Amino acid sequence: MPPQPLPPTSFPKGEIKILLLENIHVSANELLDAEGFQVERVSGSLPEDQLVERIRDAHVIGIRSKTRLTPRVLDEARRLLAVGCFCIGTNQVALTHANGLGIPVFNAPFSNTRSVAELMLAEIVVLSRQLFDRSREVHEGTWKKLAVGAHEVRGKTLGIVGYGHIGRQVGVLAEFFGLRVLFYDIAARLPMGNNRAVPSLDELLAESDYVTLHVPETPQTAGMIGAAELARMKAGAMLLNASRGTVVDLDALAASLRDGHLAGAAVDVYPEEPVSNSDGFRSPLRGLANVVLTPHIGGSTEEAQEAIGREVSASLVKLVNSGATTGAVNFPEIELPQAPGTHRILNVHRNVPGVMRDITRIISDKDANIHAQMLATDPDIGYLIVDLDRAVSHEVKDAISALSTSIRTRILY
Repeated sequence: MPPQPLPPTSFPKGEIKILLLENIHVSANELLDAEGFQVERVSGSLPEDQLVERIRDAHVIGIRSKTRLTPRVLDEARRLLAVGCFCIGTNQVALTHANGLGIPVFNAPFSNTRSVAELMLAEIVVLSRQLFDRSREVHEGTWKKLAVGAHEVRGKTLGIVGYGHIGRQVGVLAEFFGLRVLFYDIAARLPMGNNRAVPSLDELLAESDYVTLHVPETPQTAGMIGAAELARMKAGAMLLNASRGTVVDLDALAASLRDGHLAGAAVDVYPEEPVSNSDGFRSPLRGLANVVLTPHIGGSTEEAQEAIGREVSASLVKLVNSGATTGAVNFPEIELPQAPGTHRILNVHRNVPGVMRDITRIISDKDANIHAQMLATDPDIGYLIVDLDRAVSHEVKDAISALSTSIRTRILY
């Protein structure tokens, strides 16, 4: 009997639909197009009702910071294999809900660190010399040459709150300016250069001439810099926030600037931000002296966006092609080379007792030989990769998919 042709793969590359929103850099297309995927681009973000319609047929969606992937949107995304956040933050995605649906979410934790760090150092100099106020005055026809209130940054103390990828870059660059660098982080971090850890946020605030914030948005960081914390800062100090808009109480910051306790501030992120470029932005910090306000551009350089496009799209390609979840922010992480001459089954299941017993029984009953296998779990789900003999792989896949504990299952050639 001649060998029977194998059935087509469940996801031929040419049928995989990828939806990219918010003007993601074209560097992402280079990788995705090379794989033969169908790539559709949308210039901006979409309101929820439109997003629900567009995401139904998508296997992968790429977004930046304005698109909101709510539980409702994710529930409609029945074919969705992965989400790519082409930025650092992932708070715009309902991560726990995506986890429960078996959808890994990827971001770009490294690619824009230099851009943000350079902006922080530039703003420290701008604030110290009151450059924006002097520039505005000259534009208005006023000549106001003075040294009062203008300072060198050399010899001053910079306090970094959050000593992750960006915080460490800021610390390294700051030392080249002659700044003394302190940092505070809830996790133990290895200092870079002569940067020095301090045991508490209060100590950092009390010792620093400049304080930069580089923390994620979590329940612990919400409102972490309020009136009490601002009062603990040195008189004449300056605050810079390029982390998340919910970290700082802007009304309290405005009050501290008006009463002269703080000498300046630079803010790039806000509790509420426009969904598109527009007029009418409001903030209690508008119009205050020596305050630099920017529209969430910390990582908005051409170099950073190009690198982000490559970084995130590479993660998405690996997920589609091999099931690799390395770098996912909400998902068990696995990366396993595929054994030659096998089909690969990918299974996401509820993390409850007995799942692996049932899967092992299925494989045994089908007389399938396991060539490679890896399992990773978190408190809610398990993620299994298993490479099997081709002859029975589809039967095994169907049987595993039918288990009541399975969330989603697919097969790769």
